[in-house]
Order: sequence, then C-alpha cells, then structure tokens
Amino acid sequence: MTAMLNATREQWLAARLDLLEEEKELTRQSDALATKRQQLPRVRIDKEYRFDTDGGSVSLKDLFGGRSQLLIYHFMFGPDYSAGCPSCSSIADGFNGFFVHLQNHDVAFWAVSRAPLAKLDAFKRRMDWSFPWASSAGSDFNGDFSVWFSAEEQRSGGIEYNYRREPPAPEPAPGSTLQEWQLRGSEAPIVQIASMTGTDVATYTRDRPGVSAFELIDGAVYHSYSSYARGLDGLWGMYQWLDRAPKGRNETGIWWRHHDRYGKE
Repeated sequence: MTAMLNATREQWLAARLDLLEEEKELTRQSDALATKRQQLPRVRIDKEYRFDTDGGSVSLKDLFGGRSQLLIYHFMFGPDYSAGCPSCSSIADGFNGFFVHLQNHDVAFWAVSRAPLAKLDAFKRRMDWSFPWASSAGSDFNGDFSVWFSAEEQRSGGIEYNYRREPPAPEPAPGSTLQEWQLRGSEAPIVQIASMTGTDVATYTRDRPGVSAFELIDGAVYHSYSSYARGLDGLWGMYQWLDRAPKGRNETGIWWRHHDRYGKE
C-alpha cells in the first residue's frame, strides 16, 4: 500500500485519529492478554538444575536472588558457537538498560545459554554488556524448556518448538530457509546467520530462542510462562522502533549484525 503524498494537515490528522482508535484497542487487548498470561496455571519445578555463574555454581532457586519472580531469556549460544546468535544479540542489546529496573521491582533477570561460562563472559566483554548471564552447560534445563534439541531429534522429526512439531530436517540441512520463528514473511539466508556464530546450519538451529517466567512461592519454584519464536517480537527493541518508522521493517533478508560488526563486512 502506497501512502498518500502531499496530504493536507487536516487529511493527515483525520487518518491519524482513525489509526489512534485502532492503537487504543490494541493496547486494551494487550492489557487483557497480559492478565490472562499472569493467570496461567503454575507447574512446580522439582528437578535440580545447576548453572555456572560469575558467583559460582547455583540452583534455579538461587537465580531469584531474594526476589519472588524470575525472567530468563534463552539466549542461542551453543557450546560449538564462536559468537552468540546475532538475532539474540540484537535483542540482548536492550537488556543493559532495563534489567536493573526489573531487579528493583521484585523481578530477577538472567540470560541463560548452553555455552561454557568462559565463552559467554568473553562475548559479554566484546559486546560491552553488564546483564547477568549464566551457563546451563551439563544441565537438562535447555532441553526441558524446549530451546535445545539433539541431532537425532533434528533428523527424526523429534523437535517440538513453539508448541508445534517440526518435520525431520533434510540431510544435509539445506541452509536456505529457516522456520517462521527466524524472520516473518521471507526466506532468511540462514547460512549467513549461522556463519556469524561460527557454525553450520544444523548446529546453529539445534539451539532456539525463548523466554521463560518463574515464581517463588513458599520456598518452591513454579514455572508460569514460556514463549518462543515471534512471541519474542515485543522484546526485540529495534523492531518496536522500526514499526513506527515510515518504511516499517522494510526487510528482504538478514540485515542486522553484531553491533560491533556494522561497517566491517
């Protein structure tokens, strides 16, 4: 759809007021949806998960840090990656600004990845990030929360991600497209984005992004919510800005990079 050019201020204002009503309705729907999200049933977590942090080995309960709520971003950074997923990295560029506010509003925040802590810390220094980041290496955590899958699951069609079963991956993985969770409405050059992490397509796509929420009630940890794929759109700060730009997302492929790589490729 082509926007009208040379509109009068009166024409613009009339169109803007029409759109404002739709925006207000979307806000009301979003508020109602948030309430339903908070009212989801809780599942008690009795399994013992361990995480490597800068403060040593800790449990899932320890990640709360004395707060009653915990948000975890499942950051795609597998043991074989040489750098974090550029899409997750773009989302994570916004973490530094808000995690301190969450921590002062009874909500602990952590990024969690399967890569060893030393590798995560090195990449964190490269990106100049300060948010807390834990390694789940050696733990079932990523697999149990559907953000990591084995090569066998990938080959046999055993991957259930974003609450749906995926077909078996062709052998070798074609590297030309990725599931809808990677980029809406286009065929993403997945070989390119996998190469940014120093991996092949099959290795790269065995890790997946997501967010999970937990609550501490009477000393027990409960799982309340998880979201994946485009359910993470609202957390991807740059897209909230692009959606308000004159040309919107205006995408034909993978255009974003690790923020220290712009102008170097």
